[in-house]
Parts: sequence; structure tokens; C-alpha cells
Amino acid sequence: MTFSVLTFDHKTGVFAGAATTGSLCVGGWVLRGDIESGMVASQGTSPSTFWRDNALREMNKEKSSKETIEKLTGGDSGREKRQLAAIDKKGEPFGFTGADSVPFSGHLVGEDYIIAGNMLSNPSVLSAMGDCINKSYSSEAEKMLAILQAGQRAGGDKRGIQSAAMLILDPEKPPLDLRVDYDENPIFALEELWKRSQRPPYSSWLDEVPILSDKNRSDMPQKNTGT
Repeated sequence: MTFSVLTFDHKTGVFAGAATTGSLCVGGWVLRGDIESGMVASQGTSPSTFWRDNALREMNKEKSSKETIEKLTGGDSGREKRQLAAIDKKGEPFGFTGADSVPFSGHLVGEDYIIAGNMLSNPSVLSAMGDCINKSYSSEAEKMLAILQAGQRAGGDKRGIQSAAMLILDPEKPPLDLRVDYDENPIFALEELWKRSQRPPYSSWLDEVPILSDKNRSDMPQKNTGT
């Protein structure tokens, strides 16, 4: 049904995630993140939004991704139809794939990243995405898009895809939370949305927004009308 990726860069402190699915609104269902907690992807045949939101709360309280996932999945009778991937505030990834997830399903954990998917055309979808992780990119957004594109080229979701999303949390920038809730070519539409976000007036307005390293910023020049 869905394939997703979460990464962390220890040098920059940037969390990045992306997901796409054969259904609607993957961004609203799957991805959540908090620059002071980590990042989560909750998906599956019967995805739990409680897992997704509670995982961030647990990791904010200094719980590791492993401790968090073991706690949330252990007491849920529906866990075998769900998947959960997480990277904690220290950059440690961990994942869970329920035994009753629609095949092919699974997750792939590497250094500073986790990739997960279910109802995939074949197992090589995950490995194709993993092959992109250590390549050189000019931005985290381009990296996320390349990983989704690689998964889709390898076979992707058995049903095709209808929505895509990307979430990037940078301590030196405002969050980038982009969602394509329905499109016949959602990864392409997500790329076009990202490109638009990098141009004025939107990109100029971002200079006025408080960031993690300057939370109490209040003297920004008013150049544009925000949201």
C-alpha cells in the first residue's frame, strides 16, 4: 500500500522523510516529525494514527526508537496489520512490520535511515530505495524525491500510486511539509511543488519564520504575507 523513507544527518541535524501510496492523502496519514523528537512513518493495512503521534511523544521523553516501537506495538492487538518506522532524536532508526501486512512487506534499517513498505510489487523496491541513500545530492529534498522515484521504478505499490509527501526538519530552517493528496503522477507533482516552494515569494517569507536555533525571534522584517 505504501513505501516510505526516514533519514537523519548527524552533521546537520536534519531529519527527512518521504512517502507515497496507492491511496489518498499519504502525508496526512503516514508522516509526522518534530525537530526536538524525531520522525515517524506509521502505515500498513490498518495504520494507527495513535502509533504515529504517541511515538513522537515517547521519543520527546528521551525514549529510543527501539524502546518506543516495542512499547507501542506490544500492547496493540491489531499490530500484525500495521507497520511503524521511526528515527529518534539521536538519529537511531528502528522498525516494525506486522506478520499480516499485505505482501510484499518489510522494512530495511541502515545507518541513519529506515525504509518500509507493504503491498509492494516485489522485495527489490526496498533495496532500490536503499541504494540511493549514500549518493550525493544538492539538497535533502532532492534525495527524498530520488528515493521515491527509485522505489517506483523498481515496481512500487502493486496498485500504482495516487499521493506523495515529503517532510524535512532542519534546525536552521523552517519545516518543509509538502503533500500531494491526489495526482495521477504524485511524485512528479511533489517535485513541482517543492520547486515552487524554493522560489519567491514563498522562499522569501521563510526568512521571517522562527527556527530551532532562534525560537524567540521576533524582529524579522515583514516582507511578505504568510499563512
